[in-house]
Amino acid sequence: MQKVGRLLIEFSSQITLERVQRENPNVTEGGKYTPPDCRPKQKVAIIIPFRHRDNHLKYWLHYLHPVLRRQKIDYGIYIINQLGEDTFNRAKLLNVGYTEAIKDAEYNCFIFSDVDLIPMDDRNLYHCYDQPRHFAIAMDKFGFRLPYAGYFGGVSGLSKKQFLKINGFPNEYWGWGGEDDDIYNRITLNGMKVSRPDVRIGRYRMIKHERDKHNEPNPQRFSKIQNTKNTMRKDGISSLMYRVVSIKKYPLYTNISVEIGKPPPRPLKG
Repeated sequence: MQKVGRLLIEFSSQITLERVQRENPNVTEGGKYTPPDCRPKQKVAIIIPFRHRDNHLKYWLHYLHPVLRRQKIDYGIYIINQLGEDTFNRAKLLNVGYTEAIKDAEYNCFIFSDVDLIPMDDRNLYHCYDQPRHFAIAMDKFGFRLPYAGYFGGVSGLSKKQFLKINGFPNEYWGWGGEDDDIYNRITLNGMKVSRPDVRIGRYRMIKHERDKHNEPNPQRFSKIQNTKNTMRKDGISSLMYRVVSIKKYPLYTNISVEIGKPPPRPLKG
């Protein structure tokens, strides 16, 4: 399977998981694939923070499985499903995904992807690089431009070594926004630089949707971002606490449903 370059991505046709399964017969239980004709140096866990997005997931699996197979990636797909209706916490779910994936297989590369982002070019290679990688640099929602220089949102990748060097991701960003800026700060404060694909290759389409309930903008995000230097050693993979409720291996992905708690109560203004 040769890479084809620019892809036509559309979200109007009805996708079923059965159809995606038929189209990807070489993908094994739990959403795993190993190229039959080469031995990749990296084993890649793709981790998706998730809640109530089943329709998006069908499109993501429909487009990404063929792209990853063409790229000859040795990979597994992990959906980290936040149970309950408390405030969403994307970065904490990503930490959970890392922790659970390394229990499942010997991964040395981790790609963290939102479920509503589809790459528009299969030359945007889903593996890890010498520096932490930001893949989704030109989304249609931002007019195919990087919104600001320190943007690290959407789809990113770190090797195991890079991930541990920054103590993983922060656990204390509840609600929408801020956590990817904190991660960017962690990377630069630890002497690394973000690498990115060419802007013509790092293009993405976002599946349009309403803002999720219980994922309102986090009002504390701006003050927290200023404080990464003081918080990153104690808030991260080293302080992660959660409870796995179930692990289910489906034909196209592994679903890990977890309870991750809720945000601490805000102090009353006196």
